[in-house]
Amino acid sequence: MRHFLLSLVCVLGAALAASGALAGEDRQGHERGGRQRQQQNADSGISLDAAVKQAERQYNARVIRAETRTSSDGRRVHVLRLLSEDGRVWTVRIDAASGAQG
Repeated sequence: MRHFLLSLVCVLGAALAASGALAGEDRQGHERGGRQRQQQNADSGISLDAAVKQAERQYNARVIRAETRTSSDGRRVHVLRLLSEDGRVWTVRIDAASGAQG
């Protein structure tokens, strides 16, 4: 039993460390292209950076992945993957033109 618990703690620790490392990589890439995205989106709705800040504030969670996609009907949608403090992961979609969640 003790061995099982130790293994479980190690696996959970490794998973949390990996998610932190991935978040750091995503955030670095996110920051690098941030100015360019802000400039592109300045006249056309909410930027990816603004969507990330909005989601982190609203859900009290950390965005671990963020990208802008084009939907089948041609709308731009920010797709954000969030991680809560208790380890829950989920996806939020924000319309780039209006800032509305969908």
